[in-house]
Amino acid sequence: MRERLEDARFWVLLAAMALTALALLVPRIQMTRNVYDVVAIVDLTKSMLVRDMHVNGKEADRLEATKRALTRLLADMPCQSRLGLGIFTERRSFLLFNPVEVCENFAPIEIAIQSLDWRMAWEGDSMVTSGVYSAVHMAEDLGADLVFLTDGHEAPPLPPGGGLPDYDGEIGKVRGFLAGVGGRDKVPLPKLDDDGNETGHYGHDDVPQENRSGAPPPDAHLRPGWHPKWAPFGTDPPKGDEHLAYVRSEYLEKLAAKTGLAHVDLIDAPNLLPAVRAHARPRPVEVWVDIRPIPAALALALLVALYAAPFAARVASQAWAGGQNRLQTK
Repeated sequence: MRERLEDARFWVLLAAMALTALALLVPRIQMTRNVYDVVAIVDLTKSMLVRDMHVNGKEADRLEATKRALTRLLADMPCQSRLGLGIFTERRSFLLFNPVEVCENFAPIEIAIQSLDWRMAWEGDSMVTSGVYSAVHMAEDLGADLVFLTDGHEAPPLPPGGGLPDYDGEIGKVRGFLAGVGGRDKVPLPKLDDDGNETGHYGHDDVPQENRSGAPPPDAHLRPGWHPKWAPFGTDPPKGDEHLAYVRSEYLEKLAAKTGLAHVDLIDAPNLLPAVRAHARPRPVEVWVDIRPIPAALALALLVALYAAPFAARVASQAWAGGQNRLQTK
């Protein structure tokens, strides 16, 4: 008996048996973990069809990259989290379905995300500020936080002066973030036919380069041909790059601050879950966790080590002896 107690293999076997018994007898334990309630709004305007993103190493348009990021977020969110889906075009956001539990409803949510299409847009304008403001109010009514995915391209442009319209809600009441979608290099906006085939690109004169629906800018009197009544914006055609698409990160940063949201760019953070954890409100829930695989795996590891160690030592010894014999024959 004393020899057996001094044998290390005895103690390894005893530890493996104890761990096996623990795996059979230990109950599940209750733990608290954080889950999230989020509504995701996707920009479906034409600039989201620019192909300056990558999905699985291949070139993809911004909408495809957005759908990929949302599908990954759906897969990464812990069970009991809730995810809703909506779309933005023209000047407002439209809810497709309320936030629902992500694990129980994984398949229908995934199909809904993958089915998003630019043809769902009901107008061609892209008044991002109004869309974000309406989405924030929508999220507030749902008791959820907001993930708004857009390139930030206002079409037509905001009125001269660069100031954002006032936000009439309570800043910070809804948490979440604006996710900027797109590359930082300026690329032409594509023209598409009804079947989605690219037929060319928009030029400088094809899109409004300046919003002339309101008061002229303060420096308008310095423009050629200016007249306070007949030519308050001057007589020269406006100049700009509104026919070029790029993620408007600086603009989205200002818009996020206006509403109390955060801002990230998808090109820097293709995995949205860390941003959700950082900027959305966690909802703690009690969950039962089965920890039996842990002692079972440890018992298996001990048994493998116990019975594999002599075999490994024998193989190593034979290899060493073979090497010595070869050296002697030389």
